[in-house]
Amino acid sequence: MVDIAKLTALAIAYDAGDARRVQHFLKVYAFCRVIGQREGLDADTQNTLEAAAVLHDIGIHEAERKHGSCAGKYQEMEGPAVAAPLLAEAGADEAEIARVLWLIAHHHTYNASEDTDFRILLEADFLVNAYEDALPHDACEQACSRIFRTQAGRSFLSDLYLQKPYSAG
Repeated sequence: MVDIAKLTALAIAYDAGDARRVQHFLKVYAFCRVIGQREGLDADTQNTLEAAAVLHDIGIHEAERKHGSCAGKYQEMEGPAVAAPLLAEAGADEAEIARVLWLIAHHHTYNASEDTDFRILLEADFLVNAYEDALPHDACEQACSRIFRTQAGRSFLSDLYLQKPYSAG
């Protein structure tokens, strides 16, 4: 099983000086953890999902360096090579590494799979990106049917972005 605390420390060290990216993956990790637990994932799948959440954007720096862009397709291309040694150092076995690398290599390809761990990663990333990118209400509404499959993810999407905004008055 991947040592998530060690992996997180390795990812933070890799992204040193880029607090925005670290803050992003920590938020995605938190949503993946909670959604996965609420959806009843088994311990192994949950651990692999959490590892993928920590590393899902690990290819951004290489994408920017090699392609001059952090576009999703470049993240998917560059992320697995960066992630593999970090996963090995954090104690992942070959099967865990293979699954995390697949998740990283597809996390911007919304129709790549209906596997629950994959859908949760997409949902968590969307929940964070919707806030960070100030997505409009209609984009969040469209995402509900386009991206979200889990009950927990849909509930969070609704509570965060589809309900009337909080008002102190």
